[in-house]
Amino acid sequence: MNDVYLQSPGVICAAGHDLASLRDAVFASQPCGVAMNGSVWSGHELHLGAVRAELPSVDALPLQQRSRNNALLLAALAQIRDRVDEAIARHGADRVGVVLGTSTSGVAESEAAIAALAREGQLPASFHVEQQELGSPALMLAQLLGLGGPRYVVSTACSSGAKALASGARLLRAGLCDAVLVGGVDALCGMTVAGFAALDSVDAARCRPMSATRAGINIGEGAALFVLSREPSAVRLSGYGESSDAHHISAPEPTGRGALAAMREALDRAGLTPADIDYLNLHGTATAQNDAMESRAVAELFGLALPCSSTKPLTGHALGAAGAIEAAIAWLTVAGDGHLPVHHFDGVRDAELPQITLVAPGQRLAAAPRHVMSNSFAFGGNNAALVLSHD
Repeated sequence: MNDVYLQSPGVICAAGHDLASLRDAVFASQPCGVAMNGSVWSGHELHLGAVRAELPSVDALPLQQRSRNNALLLAALAQIRDRVDEAIARHGADRVGVVLGTSTSGVAESEAAIAALAREGQLPASFHVEQQELGSPALMLAQLLGLGGPRYVVSTACSSGAKALASGARLLRAGLCDAVLVGGVDALCGMTVAGFAALDSVDAARCRPMSATRAGINIGEGAALFVLSREPSAVRLSGYGESSDAHHISAPEPTGRGALAAMREALDRAGLTPADIDYLNLHGTATAQNDAMESRAVAELFGLALPCSSTKPLTGHALGAAGAIEAAIAWLTVAGDGHLPVHHFDGVRDAELPQITLVAPGQRLAAAPRHVMSNSFAFGGNNAALVLSHD
C-alpha cells in the first residue's frame, strides 16, 4: 500500500534530448553537454547547460502559458504521453495530480519584453505578464491533459525538483491521488546567470565539482517528468528526506548538519542503512562551500568507499529542474546493469576535503545496484534527498 513507483521518465537537458541520449552521456568516458555560450547573458561568454534540440511549439497554448519553460516541459511530456494517458484512463482525470519544481518559469520572456519596451516604447503583443507566474507549468499541464487532481509548483530553488517527487508521494499516501505527474523544469535566462555571478558563484569554464581548482557552477536548463503511482514498475521511490536548517540565505551550513538530516530521513523512510546504498548522485555544484559541506556530510554518513559523482559538468545546474533531472539519472543507474555516472573533473583533488570515492570513467559495479540516493540542496538551507530502488 505504501510503495510508490516511478515509471521511466521523459527528460531533456544539455546532456541529452531523451532518456537514451542521456544514458549515453552520463556513462561516457568523455564529457559533453555543457558548452560555451554567449547568447544568454549579454556580453558574457561562459559555459552553460543549454538545450540545443528543437522544442515543441507553444503556439497552441494560451498566451499566458507560452514560454520556453513550458516548451521544455512539453518536450519531456511527449516522451511519456502514453504512460500519462494510461494513468488517466485507469484512474480517471480527477484522481491524477501534477506537482512540479521550478524557479524561473517565464522570466526569459519577461526579459525579452522589457528589452523590447526599452527599444520600441511598448511591450510586444506576444508578452503576457502571467508567463512568469511560478504556477504556470503545473497549470499548463493540468489544463492540457484535462486533469482534475491537485496541481501546484514547489519553488525552493535548487531542491525544487526533488521536493516535487516527495510531494507527489505524499499525495498518493494520503489517498488524494492515484497517480501524480511529478518532475521539474527550468529555462535559462539572464537573470539567474547574472544573479549567481553576483555571488561569485559562476565559472566561465566547465565546472569541476570536488576539485581543488573548483570555481563555481555552470547554469543549465531542462525538464524531467515521471508518472508516480502505486502500479508496480522497475523502480520504486523508496525514500525521501527533507530538512530546512535555515543557516544562511545563500551559503550552506558548513558542517552538513541539514544535509545529513535529509539523507538520514530518506534512509529511514526507505527502511535502509547507509551500507545498503550502492551509489550517490551528489548535489556537487563545484562551489567552494557546497562541495566542502556535502563531502563532509557524505563521509560522516557513508564513509569514503561509496561511489559518488556529480553530473552537473554534463547537464549544468538546472536549478528548479536539477533534482528531477538527477532523479532521472538515478533511475537510469538503478535500472541499469552496474554502470555508474562518471564524475568529470580535472582530477585535482582538494586535500582539505574528505576523500570520498568519485566515479572514474569505466568504473562499474559487479552487479546492478539495488538502491541509489540523489541529493539536492538549496538556498536557505533547504535540503532534499531521494532514494530510488530496484528489487
